Amino acid sequence: MHMKTSYTVKELKPYSMKELCTIYQVGYKTMRRWLQPFEHEIGKRQGRIYNVSQVTVIFKHLGVPSVLEG
Repeated sequence: MHMKTSYTVKELKPYSMKELCTIYQVGYKTMRRWLQPFEHEIGKRQGRIYNVSQVTVIFKHLGVPSVLEG
């Protein structure tokens, strides 16, 4: 059985690709496809994590996920 984890976040923070997939409710391949046009602006991840400035760019292009709003 596959459990979905829901995130309720009050502040901007670094995220892994897995966390981004979870909060946007899409698969890994879909998230890679969505980020690909903006890779030059986002930059390389630090290990497995996108830092706060990179997450800000991602949210700017893809919108703030509904689980993070309000």
